[in-house]
Amino acid sequence: MSIIKKMFLTLLALGFLSPFALFTYYYVSYDYDISSLVDYNPPISSRIYDKNGEKIANIFDKKHRFYASFSEIPPRAIEALVAIEDTTFFEHPGVNIDAIFRAAIKVIKAGKAVQGASTITQQLVKNKLLTREKKLSRKIKEAIYAIKLEQALSKEQILERYLNEIYFGHGYYGIKTAADGYFHKKLHDLTLKEIAILVGLPKAPSTYAPTKNYDISMGRANRVIKRMKVLGWIDDQTYEKSVSETPKVYDTTLTQNKAPFIVDEVSRRMKKFGIKDFKTGGYEVYTTIDIRLQEVARKAVKYSYDKSLERIEGYKKRAISRAKRAKGEFKYVDTNTSLLNGALVSVEASTGNVLALVGSYDYKISPFNRGTQGRRQPGSAFKPFIYQVALDLGFSGATRLTDIAKTYKYEKNGKEMKWQPRNYSKNYKGLISLREALVHSSNLATINLVDDIGLSNLLQSLKKFGIKNVPQDMSISLGTLTISPYTLAKYYTSFANKGIQVQTHIIDSVHQKDIVLHEFTPSFLEITNEQQAFLMTSILKSVVDRGTGIRARVQGIEIAGKTGTTNDNIDGWFAGYSPTIETVVWFGNDNNTPMHKKETGGRVSGPAFNYFYTQLLKLYPQIQRRFKRPEGIIEVDISGKKEYFSDISKPPRLEQKVDPQEELIW
Repeated sequence: MSIIKKMFLTLLALGFLSPFALFTYYYVSYDYDISSLVDYNPPISSRIYDKNGEKIANIFDKKHRFYASFSEIPPRAIEALVAIEDTTFFEHPGVNIDAIFRAAIKVIKAGKAVQGASTITQQLVKNKLLTREKKLSRKIKEAIYAIKLEQALSKEQILERYLNEIYFGHGYYGIKTAADGYFHKKLHDLTLKEIAILVGLPKAPSTYAPTKNYDISMGRANRVIKRMKVLGWIDDQTYEKSVSETPKVYDTTLTQNKAPFIVDEVSRRMKKFGIKDFKTGGYEVYTTIDIRLQEVARKAVKYSYDKSLERIEGYKKRAISRAKRAKGEFKYVDTNTSLLNGALVSVEASTGNVLALVGSYDYKISPFNRGTQGRRQPGSAFKPFIYQVALDLGFSGATRLTDIAKTYKYEKNGKEMKWQPRNYSKNYKGLISLREALVHSSNLATINLVDDIGLSNLLQSLKKFGIKNVPQDMSISLGTLTISPYTLAKYYTSFANKGIQVQTHIIDSVHQKDIVLHEFTPSFLEITNEQQAFLMTSILKSVVDRGTGIRARVQGIEIAGKTGTTNDNIDGWFAGYSPTIETVVWFGNDNNTPMHKKETGGRVSGPAFNYFYTQLLKLYPQIQRRFKRPEGIIEVDISGKKEYFSDISKPPRLEQKVDPQEELIW
């Protein structure tokens, strides 16, 4: 044999053996840790749902991913993936030797990586364990990792990890996430065309993204479907139907956040439950929120906010006009509306389910939740609690109260102080019925009622409501405690739920991997009996029908409620309810400065309440519309007006009619 021939054969042998030698070198020289794929536990997004199972938002940290077990993944998705990415997946040991040699020859010729030969297993390894650099050493490591992984996991486990780990574009990691994001569907609801779109994405997520390049994405999907037909995995009819389909694709945000105030509130409460990995633990939170009513509530607060600005602008124009007509020095002081804001909380009275919660007129401008985090004085919106105590002590709507001014003396820091309260209207009527006192929100009659009951007796009786931080002086008559709209809504269920106070709540249950971690347990507190609660409801209904709450009146449904306006118009409230749903609205300036002097609780908050219930009737026309009178209620005609009584709040004797001239004494 000639020397040249020997040299040629030697070089040929070396060329053949070199890849194996290089492979062996890398195999024994490095530690290949595949534990992150064997013990696969990626961060998983959590989800928040409304009461009807409609998704409110996705919650995640850095990567948005929903996990799908192998059993959740449609068989068609496996077929489509294998068809387009790795036809021999179920036969090879992790690498395709023939493909590797073809790629290696091209690498040697070009001096760099110009063609891939990655199996599905190698793609998984590359995405999870290696960098994307195109070097021969990286390719060898990739093959070694793939072989080791195939030895540790089954084919099904590898596919499960692949379809949960791979990036599908638009911020979606995993096929379940992509199905939810692009199509708003669960995996088992996907069509073959939609599946083909998804499995075609990992090769070039940006290029094939259906949200950006719809036609290119459809072309890629059709190639996937054609490959399945060539392999004999689908018939002609299925092929024709699928390639002609044009699925609807959604281009939504990753969070799909429909109710940011709810998302923030749920996140805060999850911390209270001791759940620290809410963004990565794959939790499913089922709330009491009705997402349709949540949107109505958002619009209601914005509606009242806009109307208030319009009125204030009108006040300004009229004031300027009057000043000009008077030809005097202009002294009009403009009202600063930059800090005006509002909140709304709506609750199902019998269950305490919070149906809607809005904390400002615009979350993007101010995400602070005034509904749960803000604490303000309720003013006259607190009076029904005092009047309920009076009713339970035997007072009735017909009981005569004294509506006159008094001076109260008390000691503060060693000094004698005087308190001279007055009515908002700056007048008084002498004697007034308990019903009319609450209907017209008489401060003086309420203060005198507290005096008649006895402050200590009242404070003791108020404990049954569970109200915290109650002032221990006569100022309680005017609602000088501080409270959030959310908490006030809880206390108002005492009236709205027929005398039974119910615990308000937003989260019904929390799940993780089909395990129930938290489930709300309702709690009820009996405040009074159904008859006494009905007496209060009948009075609060009059407040809306013809009193300070008239702007909250809604055509077609009975409403009971109470306005609240604190000193100098700093806070404006309306707390009210229909036969089944209770709602609290608050407006005010964030820095506790006065609103415009004409912006009372009824005027600023009443319209939001009205808007909310008007839309509520459109969404749920079958809702109960009239309050039911319980047994044991006595209806009596007094001076041409209906009044209601019970065994506790008895009707007056006929001989005790009040002389009409009696008011003149005052």
